[in-house]
Amino acid sequence: MTFTLDNRSQNKESSLTQALRQIQELNSKIQELQQHHQDYVRSQQNLISAIAEICVSPMQEIEALRILIYRGEAACRQYLRSVLVKQKKTSK
Repeated sequence: MTFTLDNRSQNKESSLTQALRQIQELNSKIQELQQHHQDYVRSQQNLISAIAEICVSPMQEIEALRILIYRGEAACRQYLRSVLVKQKKTSK
């Protein structure tokens, strides 16, 4: 009888320990995702600032934002580089 109770309490403790470990792993993953999200938001804010600085016409800004929304950050950065190249060519 005592052995059965001890075995049950060990199983409960083992289950609780396992659940606690899973909760800690999930909390760690949540923190990692939050950090990734903050990094993403920061990079998007920097990119939007760059759009405002680089684009000389409202149409360029709209195009840059459209590219950012539909094709992503890399495509938007590529577009901004092309705008800078065109500006340098016309200023010469």
